[in-house]
Amino acid sequence: MSNKQTMSFQTEIKQLLNLMIHSLYSDKEIFLRELVSNASDAIDKLRFEQINKPELNKGEELVVRVSFDKDAKTITVSDNGIGMTEAEVIENIGTIAKSGTKSFLENLSGDAKKDANLIGQFGVGFYSAFIVADKVELITLKAGETTSHASKWVSDGAGEFTIETVDKLDGSGTSITLHLKEGNDDLLSDWGLRTIIRKYSDHINYPIKMQKMPEHGEDGKEIISTELETVNKANALWTRSKNDISEEEYKEFYKHISHDYHEPMKWIHARVEGAQEYTQLLYIPSKAPFDLYDANRRYGIKLYVKRVFIMDDAEKLLPNYLRFVRGVIDSQDLPLNVSREILQSSRDIDAIRSGSTKKILSVLEDIAKNEPEKYAELWNEFGPVIKEGVIEDHANKERVAKLCRFASTHNNDNAKTVSLDDYVSRMKDGQDKIYYITAESYNAAKNSPHLEVFKQKGIEVLLLTDRVDEWVASHLFEFDKKSLVSVAKGKLDLGKLDDEKPSEEAQKQQDEQAKPILEKIKTALGGKVKEVVVTTRLVDSPACLVVENNAMSMQMERLLRQAGQEVPSMQPTLEINLNHKLINKLESSIDQLQIDDLSLVIFEQAQLAEGIQLDDPVGFVKRMNSFIA
Repeated sequence: MSNKQTMSFQTEIKQLLNLMIHSLYSDKEIFLRELVSNASDAIDKLRFEQINKPELNKGEELVVRVSFDKDAKTITVSDNGIGMTEAEVIENIGTIAKSGTKSFLENLSGDAKKDANLIGQFGVGFYSAFIVADKVELITLKAGETTSHASKWVSDGAGEFTIETVDKLDGSGTSITLHLKEGNDDLLSDWGLRTIIRKYSDHINYPIKMQKMPEHGEDGKEIISTELETVNKANALWTRSKNDISEEEYKEFYKHISHDYHEPMKWIHARVEGAQEYTQLLYIPSKAPFDLYDANRRYGIKLYVKRVFIMDDAEKLLPNYLRFVRGVIDSQDLPLNVSREILQSSRDIDAIRSGSTKKILSVLEDIAKNEPEKYAELWNEFGPVIKEGVIEDHANKERVAKLCRFASTHNNDNAKTVSLDDYVSRMKDGQDKIYYITAESYNAAKNSPHLEVFKQKGIEVLLLTDRVDEWVASHLFEFDKKSLVSVAKGKLDLGKLDDEKPSEEAQKQQDEQAKPILEKIKTALGGKVKEVVVTTRLVDSPACLVVENNAMSMQMERLLRQAGQEVPSMQPTLEINLNHKLINKLESSIDQLQIDDLSLVIFEQAQLAEGIQLDDPVGFVKRMNSFIA
């Protein structure tokens, strides 16, 4: 033994441990599920390593063992899997290497019920041991290392841990011993532990073994056996017939592969035969993980080949916009030594990806059609991610578009969304376009001056406020043979809905009469605008800004700037409302300074309505105060 060190937990770990211990006290059984699940993963990883390093295969049975000691008040979970080096122990247990952890912890409130849900989105894992234990000892030896290179990690969960090098004579793998807190003696029973294992871990692919229960001899005395027996079914759940699997088993298997505290919303279990033969067991979660939008997070499906684990984040098996789906795909055709490079260019993988995508879309369509309330919950969790499919999945663009939901002027509530099919079904007679507006927030979209004429005529407009919506709108040109048109771009064309459109002669006359005021404003604004024109879209507001049909929207320009990209400034067109008092005041003014200031105020008001940050906010305030005074 040597090199014993005392180290501190990462700050986030301390917070998580404290909250977990106090928030999950009513679900203390899950510690065993999590530790057995980790042990199973460690064996999976060893089997994968053995493919390329046959010397790691010692010919022994790969197994998870669970034991307890009533006198010492301990429970031990051990495996003969891949094991860890000292550096891996510190990295995996002393820190949480997940982007977004800090913001996640800031959302925890101290309310046990709410925090339990959030912790569930984070994933419980190893730290659940401290729900029932006031001291945890871990001894681990990496496969391939000599017995004198094992590491021993000990902590009471209060803030520090010790780690040292020790001998581990029973071979590679990990052994975790929990010293139970007072009040947990009910866990120190053979029957109790077996019940928990069968409840949560029956689906585990490897034997979970415990010492045989004592038998009673003819004299009534207990006969203690040292022989071990398998407690769980110990076969891959996805290989069993659907008729032989209970709903509870499906749910517990989901928690095993996802480390999610919540139950899944739906699952797909199917065996596919044909050119490719594979089994899929895919789950749609009910809650989004806290790091769903973390660009560095690796998502994906667990890939098995002939029941041998290959990798647990095979992202090529599903498109990126379905990255929230969890599950297992077990192929009969792929080689056991399949690598990420092979996955990139494999026709078999392409076929699996295509088939699995269609299955998932079918399930989402079924929920949307037959369980709209449940779909609303799903959309609330994963909507912006699903929308990415319009951009990246050309083959299924129309199907994904049908699944999309948007806020709309049809409802006066951001929580109530509509589908594109809903919108089309309500289109007015003669309407041949789907109108939308993009904005930074629901209120900014709902109150935009661009909507004034649409509200007046009772024409529905979609309110797109997710960050991804700008990209969606730039890829979804039409739906159901109807063009999608931004109400803030180009010349407004209401087609047959424009029943108040002046005649060509009247329009000419109006343009001629408006020329002086248009020139006044354009001269006052200099190069800030491309041109100034009379509006056809405003009713109550004095002015609004419009960009050309094919130009980048002002919202997109803002998003790109926020992302640190250099974007050339555009010159928008300023549309003015000739019937507004501010414009009338401008028309009648002969004071050039007042004309310049009022023109600038009207322009800056239009910028603010678009969510644009003013170049000179102090100057704007002074000009406004001057007019008010």
